[in-house]
Amino acid sequence: MKLLLTDSGVRNESILAALVDLLGKPIAEADALCIPTAGYGGPYGDPGGPWRFISGRSPSPMTGLGWRSVGVLELTALPGIDRERWVSWVRAADALLVNGGDVLYLCHWMRESGLADLFPSLRDTVYVGLSAGSMALTPRVGEFFVGWEPPTGDDSALGVVDFSLFPHLDSPDCPENTLAEAERWAAGMAGPAYAIDARTAIKVTDDGGVEVVSEGNWKLFEPGA
Repeated sequence: MKLLLTDSGVRNESILAALVDLLGKPIAEADALCIPTAGYGGPYGDPGGPWRFISGRSPSPMTGLGWRSVGVLELTALPGIDRERWVSWVRAADALLVNGGDVLYLCHWMRESGLADLFPSLRDTVYVGLSAGSMALTPRVGEFFVGWEPPTGDDSALGVVDFSLFPHLDSPDCPENTLAEAERWAAGMAGPAYAIDARTAIKVTDDGGVEVVSEGNWKLFEPGA
């Protein structure tokens, strides 16, 4: 997969240009599936958040960018659907738009549904993560971000990338997400870790290249630095 891991969606022209570059065509010619699942998990989950995400009413631009088509892929429904059927939907999509919410709840259902098993074969698909949707692809999330507790009892995510993410840096909606707190969090991560704000995204190409796309603030914490 090609990845665009955002804090708060496609918030500026730089992130939008990165998305179009990964798609290799205009958004108006691309088909997307949105995954609202993370919005139901954790102590702050509610039905309004997923609706806003799906309908394009969220302040974090994802589904309302002008896609040729947008469908909904609810992960908790997939175990009850014929696998070949839903896999065909995923393979036909140019982009997966993955909602924020509770990251470990999302990881659990990515595994349980079988979606995570498909990731290595989705070479041409662009995965666009929003907050928890971005963190789900990292190795671990850290105790700071544990809300919903998975059956495994740990904080492991899917490990698609080798770096960790601390989103909502200095956000007025998350006053606890300060640079000092990010530094403490990063000290507990085993590998490189990025703290990013609402105007920043991490772009990962299909050859593994990593690029920070930002009109805002971010910081890379290197192990042992």
